[in-house]
Amino acid sequence: MTDKQKRPAARLRLRNYFLTGLIIVAPIAITAYLTWSFILWVDGWVKPYIPQAYNPDHYLPFAVPGFGLLTALFVITMIGFLTANLVGRTIVSFGESLLDRMPLVRSLYKGLKQIFQTVLAEQSSSFKQAGLIQYPRLGLWSIVFIATDTRGEVDHRLPGEDSISVFLPTTPNPTSGFLLFVPRKDIIILDMSVEEAAKMVISAGLVSPNFPKTLPIKSKA
Repeated sequence: MTDKQKRPAARLRLRNYFLTGLIIVAPIAITAYLTWSFILWVDGWVKPYIPQAYNPDHYLPFAVPGFGLLTALFVITMIGFLTANLVGRTIVSFGESLLDRMPLVRSLYKGLKQIFQTVLAEQSSSFKQAGLIQYPRLGLWSIVFIATDTRGEVDHRLPGEDSISVFLPTTPNPTSGFLLFVPRKDIIILDMSVEEAAKMVISAGLVSPNFPKTLPIKSKA
């Protein structure tokens, strides 16, 4: 092999080594950066409200990262513990009665509370399944997250078919999207988890979950 043939081969190996290293390092670096940014963001909100007597930053020559996050987790857990008894429920009911007298704050609070109760309740099955629907036209399929059975006036006004409320995420930002009311018969429920479906949406289809080999392989023309 001549020197001219060796140079492209060496460059190709170096390129492959770089791409392999990038695949390993980039996810770790991005995950660490986002985690660190979240910890600092919570600390920036919580630490100013911690009394100096209990704040280690007041005694140490350096800031303790994550102390604000731990404090927030502790306070939230204690609020949940206190709310579980009669005295706590009485205090919460009194606070909600005060919010009911504030027109704008009342609507915002009730809306956010209903969303968190629906998403975080243990008995809720919302956003625990992914599915496929034909969107934006017949023959084109999109991934959706199953929210809940359609209720209220929307369910009453729709034709006599049983429908489901679904959230159709956008790529590459799955936090934005569309709320759709789809007939149950038009939804294909997927075996993949919501996390796997979200990865597929974020990556624009580049990351696809492993397909079980026990299932029959779809024939292609």
